[in-house]
Amino acid sequence: MNNATQTLSHASLEQAAHWYVQLHDEPVAEQEHLRWQAWLAQSPEHQAAWRYIERVGQRFAPLQQETEAVSHTLRSSARTSISRRQSLKGLLILAATGMAGWAIERNTPLMDSVERLTADLSTGTGETREATLSDGSRIWLNALSALNVRFDAHQRLLQLRAGEVLIDTAKDLDRAFWVETEHGRMRALGTRFSVRQNEHNTVLNVFEGAVEATNRQGETAVIQAGQQINFSTGRMNITSAADPSREAWRRGVLLADNLPLGKLIEELSRYRAGHLHCDPVVAALPVMGSFPLKDTDQALRLLEAALPIRINKTFDWWVSVGPKA
Repeated sequence: MNNATQTLSHASLEQAAHWYVQLHDEPVAEQEHLRWQAWLAQSPEHQAAWRYIERVGQRFAPLQQETEAVSHTLRSSARTSISRRQSLKGLLILAATGMAGWAIERNTPLMDSVERLTADLSTGTGETREATLSDGSRIWLNALSALNVRFDAHQRLLQLRAGEVLIDTAKDLDRAFWVETEHGRMRALGTRFSVRQNEHNTVLNVFEGAVEATNRQGETAVIQAGQQINFSTGRMNITSAADPSREAWRRGVLLADNLPLGKLIEELSRYRAGHLHCDPVVAALPVMGSFPLKDTDQALRLLEAALPIRINKTFDWWVSVGPKA
């Protein structure tokens, strides 16, 4: 979720989705237009929510047109009546083949998109990537990530520009192995570890060996195997137990151990094109279990079966999680 949509309430986003559905049905009565305009004029937040759903919907417009063309053919041959709303709701079939790498604004803020376009290695929505570096080290990029590789005769440096990387370093007695984020630098001491760059901090998990972390203010800590630390530009926080979920995503699994539902939905949104949002009313519900990252529909069904929640799918590209009625 980017900063712009974080300021919009769940209610406003859902109301915008409701009006988007109404205005894309045919025919639309003039009275409906007037009611929509009255809603739009009620607050700047309504206007911002409307602009947001329009932006997301426009990203899917080429697929919408293709879906409607297919629907028209079916209508002609079978003499059936398929509404535009039903056509919109059929987008997922085409999205599976054409939309996985699209930068939908909710999942991919503009700056993150630029980072990925200009990075040496990058991934899009729902995409992970494995690579072997020139020194034999292996890395795995999580979804929506960007990385630069800067190896020379004196050092091995990875610049994580967005997202998350899991690293299994190769031995090289002559060159240190560094990972850099906007919050600081980490030096691997022969190890397997993951680094995630968030908006306000960097999260380091060490699974084997040790890593020395130094933030931009010069504070340093050595993190041992089985430990985790998060640090910002000016603060090095207390270590805690390593989070196995920061390694499990490589296997296509999202692990949850009392993870708040809102955090889990935010993580799933990195693997699903379009809008995926959690109502604050249920965001604090604790979640236990493992969920498939490569099939977010199945993950959502598992959540709905285990928790007192309802998955509301306005379109296949607009899904919200709310309380069960």
